Amino acid sequence: MYKILIADDEPDVVSMLRDYFEINGYLVLTASNGAEAIAAVSKMPDIILLDINMPEADGLSVCRRIRDSVSCPILFLTARIENNDKIAGFTAGGDDYIIKPFSLDELGARVAAHIRRDHRETVRRNVLLCGSLTIDYTAKTVSAGGKQIDLAKKEYSILELLSENAGQVFDKERIYERIWGYDAEGDSSVVAEHIRRLRAKLGRYGEEKHIETVWGMGYKWIL
Repeated sequence: MYKILIADDEPDVVSMLRDYFEINGYLVLTASNGAEAIAAVSKMPDIILLDINMPEADGLSVCRRIRDSVSCPILFLTARIENNDKIAGFTAGGDDYIIKPFSLDELGARVAAHIRRDHRETVRRNVLLCGSLTIDYTAKTVSAGGKQIDLAKKEYSILELLSENAGQVFDKERIYERIWGYDAEGDSSVVAEHIRRLRAKLGRYGEEKHIETVWGMGYKWIL
């Protein structure tokens, strides 16, 4: 089952497209503004329909933000288009334009064609976008603003554990067991030092807020 992300601030458009693609066997994700669209990318859609005029972040801004982290096709939805608009969209990383109003059957055919092409040509990546951070779980890298953050192996492992379980509290003992192993020599006090170093590195990009201390309990990742 292919997964499609529909990002549009018009509820009627979203409802119509959701119904159409669900009937045609797609798993549908929706977003009503740019911030929600960026967050939904972590669910790894196979294709994105992106309205150009959205609140919080317009479609072009969203496309530029996510393009280096996702390889799936991005199709812009727009009420009008001129050559300068097309150039801006393709420069941002878009793959196609859909002009409103549109034929649902034509849109469905174009979406299917882009998915077929994409699955022949690309390998999907497992990523999480969080603030300015891009966490690539496949490559095991973390970057901010396009610059890679150098993390020690244990630092990355802690970040991976917390970010993959956002909102869940892990105490130091549990983190130590998961990262160092049950039979490791040492104790859980090293976790706090690794958390401190990790926060410092993220803090250089203003992203240390994602690791929250839950006093008396442990640590959790905040999106």
